[in-house]
Amino acid sequence: MPFRSLGLALLLAAPLALAIPPSAQKRLRSRGEVEAQVGQLLQGSSSVPNTISRLRYIGERDYAASMLDQSLRKVVDERLRRNITAVMAGLEARTAEPMLVRLAADGDSTVRMYAAQGLARLRSRQVNVLVPLLEDKSLGVRKEAARALGASRNPTMGKLLIAAAKKEPELEVRAELLVAAGAAGDAKQASALKEFLKSDSESTRFAAAKGLCKLGSQEGFDFAGKLLASTDRFVRRQGLELYEGVPAKKSSPALAPLLKDADKSLAAGAARILYQGGEKAMLKWLVLASFQAQGDEKLAYEKELETLQLADDERKAILRKTGMVK
Repeated sequence: MPFRSLGLALLLAAPLALAIPPSAQKRLRSRGEVEAQVGQLLQGSSSVPNTISRLRYIGERDYAASMLDQSLRKVVDERLRRNITAVMAGLEARTAEPMLVRLAADGDSTVRMYAAQGLARLRSRQVNVLVPLLEDKSLGVRKEAARALGASRNPTMGKLLIAAAKKEPELEVRAELLVAAGAAGDAKQASALKEFLKSDSESTRFAAAKGLCKLGSQEGFDFAGKLLASTDRFVRRQGLELYEGVPAKKSSPALAPLLKDADKSLAAGAARILYQGGEKAMLKWLVLASFQAQGDEKLAYEKELETLQLADDERKAILRKTGMVK
């Protein structure tokens, strides 16, 4: 039986629909679309990525989070519980934070992992919930908990994350802990991160350098500079990655010259990182570069614009202001 939403049903009742303001009609219609989308998820006819994408596009994220929470309290199927939690984590709705905090202590490790992932996206300050997860038996949970603690921007977590990294046996979790230690923002942890640059593990050295870059440490920028100076495209891309999350004021000396690089994927990535670091003019740069590019070069710019989730109307507004379109 097809899923019928209450919001959509009310909207289809013409007399009632005409009795409310246009803005309310639009919101009712959006809520009806949310209900339909959640219904498809529950029925298994919509994947998690598609559901997240559609709900983010529709808007009404708080309403969607509320619906997902209600559904989760009724569902007992393990797979469906995981899917609902994954969608809730991907919504980035602030009202979902209490639900994600509750799910961080769930008996299912996959649910705990998605909950930590969602808290990271919200940059949650609920560190008391996340710290115990660093000891979780699940590698995925520990990894997402580390990322969430870094995203909290709580400097007091830096020392704890370094301590966890020193005893973490899994390289990929250790790497996340080191990056998070830098993201947390405690400059006092720079010396500890520098020690990890001597590691036999390439991934550990790279993660330590990334953490140092996030702290604004010159040692991290020097490490990145060596990679960017390589003739290998893949290695240069690694160097660019080290500047993810670094303020534009600190990354501009290294990234601004890359805007003219022959490797357009590198140029586009540099522009996006600068924009996310606070250089707002880079959004216009990306839009214009994409508009004027052809073939594979255009794909390089579009990939970064997709990461920024730029709406079509925003793109058109930028192009109109520059006289590219009417």
